[in-house]
Amino acid sequence: MLQALPATQSLMDRTYQQMLEAIADGTLMPGQRIRQSELADSLGVSRQPVSHALQLLKRQGLVEEFGRQGLRVVPLDPLRVSQLYEVRAVIDGLAARLAARQVAVRAVKSAGITALKQQIAAGAAFNATTPIPVLVRADTEFHRALYRLSGNPAIEEMTAPLWPHLMRSMAMVLREPDYATRVWQREHATILGCILAGDPAGAEAAACDHAATAARLTAEQLQTKAA
Repeated sequence: MLQALPATQSLMDRTYQQMLEAIADGTLMPGQRIRQSELADSLGVSRQPVSHALQLLKRQGLVEEFGRQGLRVVPLDPLRVSQLYEVRAVIDGLAARLAARQVAVRAVKSAGITALKQQIAAGAAFNATTPIPVLVRADTEFHRALYRLSGNPAIEEMTAPLWPHLMRSMAMVLREPDYATRVWQREHATILGCILAGDPAGAEAAACDHAATAARLTAEQLQTKAA
């Protein structure tokens, strides 16, 4: 008979999750060399859970071999980033359109709308001094909340594996001066405004425009960095 497993996460799971988040939000930068001993010391664990986590991250395409120097965070590839944003624009547009339809027929719970409004209000306080990891996590949660509001759980389920890669791109574009302010006060606010107005076409267009802007700025930053 199968036995019930303990509810607490294992040390290996927690180590993996912390390293995944650090890569996703830019704490560990694209191209940064990874030293297992330093990571183990920082996390207060032995090298075994770190080694295990790195193997999982390699399978996800987030960490790679780097010659005699060991491992590094996979650099951002402009083509791959462009492909991810093409997919994200379609998915975000669909989610926003469905969410607006849900609102129009009064099929959404008030708690979901209230949470999004609170996120917009909190985002209005972000500025150039807000840490990048904070910006990335808030931005990610906003879009995931929109997915949930769409009423189609498959959207969030299918995009879950893509988010660590998308978050790395977001970490780069959110370094653009004043972009975080523009994102929350204009782009996110416009998307939510169209959804709350029950305007599917407007919500979809605003979400697609938002993704296209992020894609363009990321491409520009990658080009500048490569020059």
